[in-house]
Amino acid sequence: MGLSSIVWNQRYALWGAGALLLCLLLCLPQLFGSSLALSMLSQMGYLIIICLSYNILLGQGGMLSFGHAVYTGLGAFMAVHVMNRTAQGDFAVPLVLVPVLGGLAGLACALLLGFAATRKSATVFSMITLGLAELVAAVALMFPAWFGGESGISSNRVYGTPWLGFTFGPAREVYYLIAVYALLCTLAMWCLTQTPLGRILNAVRDNPERAAFIGYNPQRVRHIAFSIAGFFAGIGGALAAIQVEMVTAADSFSLARSGHYLLFTFLGGAAFFAGPILGAVLMVLTLVWWSELSAAWLLYLGLVFIGMVMLAPGGLAALGLALWRYGRSGQWRAEWRWRVLQGMALGLVLVGSAVLVELAYHRQQQATLGPELALWGWALRVDAWQHWWAAALTAAAGLGLAGVLHRRQRAAAQQGECP
Repeated sequence: MGLSSIVWNQRYALWGAGALLLCLLLCLPQLFGSSLALSMLSQMGYLIIICLSYNILLGQGGMLSFGHAVYTGLGAFMAVHVMNRTAQGDFAVPLVLVPVLGGLAGLACALLLGFAATRKSATVFSMITLGLAELVAAVALMFPAWFGGESGISSNRVYGTPWLGFTFGPAREVYYLIAVYALLCTLAMWCLTQTPLGRILNAVRDNPERAAFIGYNPQRVRHIAFSIAGFFAGIGGALAAIQVEMVTAADSFSLARSGHYLLFTFLGGAAFFAGPILGAVLMVLTLVWWSELSAAWLLYLGLVFIGMVMLAPGGLAALGLALWRYGRSGQWRAEWRWRVLQGMALGLVLVGSAVLVELAYHRQQQATLGPELALWGWALRVDAWQHWWAAALTAAAGLGLAGVLHRRQRAAAQQGECP
């Protein structure tokens, strides 16, 4: 296969993926039409932009930033101010252009702060971004006229005359606005990875000394990438402000928000372009859905993160790729019995451990919620020792079964029965 054929195949694959994504974005509101579903889909849309922008730093440039929320927050504040001033008649900016102004606010701040942060790399860079994030959060409280103090600033996205018949009042119209921006920004950031700038950013990540030897300034490359990431982060923050119609400095510039971007980008897979997209979807499912199911959701999230770091550092994207290759290899045909039994053992461990955790958390709140706990259709009581013992024995049985299966699989492999 020649080079031209490879280029054409990649181009067709790109257009096919873009068309498939466009059809998916158009059809999702028809499949999930409730207000909660539309809200979650809108959150996924702007979080995809933010996580992809963060991955320009982490995955593409090897820059571990602890202050990415600064640029999403500034984009959000720019959006609410533009919407309020336009509603008062001071400006004439249609809502569809507000995210671009939010992106420009993020770009301006990233140009300024990035000049100081990108002069160093590795751990020093991370510490500088952490200090800058704390600095911006402190300064925000000093200017209540712009940042709204502790109460924040509210806005109304429905103002002026409708744009092509869209008032952007209904949640469905807001979703389509966010979906279009998500599609365009995703395409733009993917194209960035294919440019010489994207390639040299990877080179600076892997070997900055060699990149400097061939004539590139690593600090300048990092600064440009940092600024581009700030621009797209500002767009994502502005879209979030359009959906929520309220912004507070304490939430927008918090280290917890920057930590979420880091955590879920890593869980999705920073080494893959699609990894942050998976991370953004996982973030919404975790913060909106999973957090409502269990009071111990932060404990589970921490355990999942530790497990991914130890067992699958490439994230969900790398795990999915490994499973796809495993399925194509056909090796599962000889090992499926072992995998099913190992899955059952793991399920016992997870179920038993989860019941123990839920009983322990519910016991702390027994005074207000009572001793009864409804979990997966089971009626449990924190004051019944039988339920504690049953959960502990289930987890122990799963661990014992996993150990027995591991030893037998190794013995079978040595005898040639299992590859």
